Amino acid sequence: MPNYDLLITNATLLANTVDGDLQESAYLAVLDGAIAGIGAMADLPARLGAERIIDAAGNLLMPGLINCHGHGAMTLFRGLADDLPLMTWLTEHIFPAEARLVEAEMVYWCSKLAAAEMIMGGTTTLADAYFYEAAAAKAFCEAGLRTVAAQGIIDFPAPGVPDPAQNIAAAADFLSSWQGKNPLLTPALFCHSPYTCRPETLQRAKELAREAGSLFFIHLAETREEVAQLRKQHGCTPVALLQALGVLDKNTICVHCIWLEEGDIGLLRESGAKVVTCPESAMKLGAGIAPLGELLAAGVAVGLGTDGCASNNDLDLFQEMASCARLHKVAGLDPTILPAGALLGMATGAGARVLGLAGQTGRLAVGLRADCIIIDGRQPHLTPFHNPATLVYAGRGSDVVTVLIDGQVVMRDRQLLSFDLGETMGEVRRLAGRVRAGE
Repeated sequence: MPNYDLLITNATLLANTVDGDLQESAYLAVLDGAIAGIGAMADLPARLGAERIIDAAGNLLMPGLINCHGHGAMTLFRGLADDLPLMTWLTEHIFPAEARLVEAEMVYWCSKLAAAEMIMGGTTTLADAYFYEAAAAKAFCEAGLRTVAAQGIIDFPAPGVPDPAQNIAAAADFLSSWQGKNPLLTPALFCHSPYTCRPETLQRAKELAREAGSLFFIHLAETREEVAQLRKQHGCTPVALLQALGVLDKNTICVHCIWLEEGDIGLLRESGAKVVTCPESAMKLGAGIAPLGELLAAGVAVGLGTDGCASNNDLDLFQEMASCARLHKVAGLDPTILPAGALLGMATGAGARVLGLAGQTGRLAVGLRADCIIIDGRQPHLTPFHNPATLVYAGRGSDVVTVLIDGQVVMRDRQLLSFDLGETMGEVRRLAGRVRAGE
């Protein structure tokens, strides 16, 4: 009788991106969705077997990547409004498009397309934030993607919440509906920003998150204009405003944090708040460069995100790692800034800590959930493979051949298994026709 549900054999193993140690000829065993065994092939007893065996000879086995911030449904807006400043992009193009087009059906299909893109690029966990988030949550669960799904809150008429006075009530309904509903999904809240949410809204949303034990996400200090606006309105920086409102704590995740001023990093460190950086989105929007070196040196936990397809325009975390590393080196005129190991950590173990999932995923160890990816080690651009830094500087999402999430094989030999990709792409193309028609 088989001892395991699944056995991956003969792999080159990168179990923990922090130490970067590679183990040749290794195995990983899965039972009931968890890692039940891991080690050298020489130590695998011959009598042990599995219902299914994947021979990973010549390939690399590593933890799945963790995308700490995205707006999955915005795949529909990929390429809709390129080469524009953030506020012009947002107020003149994205907000109007969302008002016309965002509905539950759109969020469902476009989130499913995002799930396909991420899974096929080696992402096994996503922190998503959008409106009609229940539809997004349904799509991500069907895709088999581990997700922290955050319902959007904003003090304007929003998709699914036309009356802003109901934004907290709608968020509370989302949390109660999805709490404990699916082991792959963790419900959370997302206040868009301090310039689109009143102080009272931020406080009420954070109080709701605390009552539910949920994470609280917010775009913060993304542009110079935002900082100037909030200083004019409140006499302080965006970070200081959240601190004064009692919003900053260990379950607050601040996205972007590009324009931090003296004292802001200290407030983030002292509160235990986490940060997510999305460098490709920031570069494309010309928003600026986050002070990652200073944040990491201060001990602030930082994760890596892609943001949405409207401002990136892809969801490939391998490209995101490469962009992040190179951006900070050239900005600091220092090739030692943000070494490859730090980026791999931000996209795996550190990302898991940011999302409160370190006890489930982010590395490969007995007892953790089996979220892992197999990379084709026979690609010319990955040859020779001296060390894991090659993944950061030469790796691509298309190098991923097999993906396991919670022990389930959701992609095998580049074939998505958890849902019908052709159907999903057809539905998104239909919706894109409405975008082109100006509906």
